[in-house]
Amino acid sequence: MYLGELAALGTAVMWSLTAIFFSYSGRLIGSDVVNRSRLIFAFLFLTITHWLVEGTLFPLHVEGFRWFWFAISSILGLVLGDAFLFKAYVMIGPRLSMLLMSTVPIYSAIFGWLLFDETLTPVELSGVFLAVAGIGWVITEKQKGLTVVEHKRYKEGIFFGVLGALGQVANLVTARYGLVDDFSSVSATIIRILIALAVLWGITAVRGQVGETFRKWRQPKAFPALLGGSFVGPFLGIWLSLIAIQLTRLGIASTLMALPPIMLIPIEWLVYKKPVSMRGIVGTAVAILGVALIFLPQ
Repeated sequence: MYLGELAALGTAVMWSLTAIFFSYSGRLIGSDVVNRSRLIFAFLFLTITHWLVEGTLFPLHVEGFRWFWFAISSILGLVLGDAFLFKAYVMIGPRLSMLLMSTVPIYSAIFGWLLFDETLTPVELSGVFLAVAGIGWVITEKQKGLTVVEHKRYKEGIFFGVLGALGQVANLVTARYGLVDDFSSVSATIIRILIALAVLWGITAVRGQVGETFRKWRQPKAFPALLGGSFVGPFLGIWLSLIAIQLTRLGIASTLMALPPIMLIPIEWLVYKKPVSMRGIVGTAVAILGVALIFLPQ
C-alpha cells in the first residue's frame, strides 16, 4: 500500500540532498557545467542498475511512441527545466528555488484532471493545498539587507525558478504517456537520461566547451558534491519520481515531491547553521498536516 506515495516522499528526500550538492558545486564551477556533468555519472549509475534489475545494460526493443514521449519529457525537464533550476540554485539558493518548485502540484493536478481524468477527494484536495501553503509560508520570509545588485539577482533567480517549475510539470505530464502499460521505470529513466546527455553534450561540443568542462572536474571541493548530487538526483531521484507517477495520481505524487523546502530547513540548520524561525516551524507543521491528510484512508 502507498508504494507510489512512498516513492514520491523518497524523491523529495533525494531532491533535497540534490539541491544542497548542486547549489554548492554550481557556485564553484558554474551551473551549466553541473547540469551536463551530472548526466554522465547518472547514466553510469543507471546502466549498472538496469543490468541488475532488467538483465541488460540498456533497454532493447522499446516502442517508438515511448521514445517520442521520453524524448519530449527529457528535453523539457532534464535539459531546459533543470538548466533553469540550477541557475536558480546559484542565484537564490536551494530553499527558495525549491519553493518555486512547490507550485508544481497545482499545475500537475490541473493537467491530471484535463488529460488523465484524475479526481481528488475533498480531503486529498485539502491536503494538497495545506502542503503547498505550508511550503510557501516557510520559504517566503522576507530577505533583509539586500543591495541593489543582490535584489536584481534575486528577481532573476525567481524568474529562472518559475521556468524550472514549468519544465518539471511538462516533464511529468509527457513522461506519463510513455509509462503506459506498466513500462519499467528504470528503463524509462535511462532512456531519458541518454537523450538529455546527447543533447547537452552535443551543444557543449559545438561550443568547444568539452575540455573546459573536464578541467573543472579537477576542482577538489566541487567534484565530490557533483558526484554525490548526480547519485541522489538524476539517478535515485528521477527513478523514484517515475515510480511515483506510475503508481499514484499525478497531483498526489507532485504534492509529496514538493516537500524539499520543508526538508531543507533542518539540513540548512545542520550544514549552514541557519536558525529556524517560528514561521518556519509553523509552516512545517502545516505542510506535514497536508501530507498526513493525503495518506488518510479514503
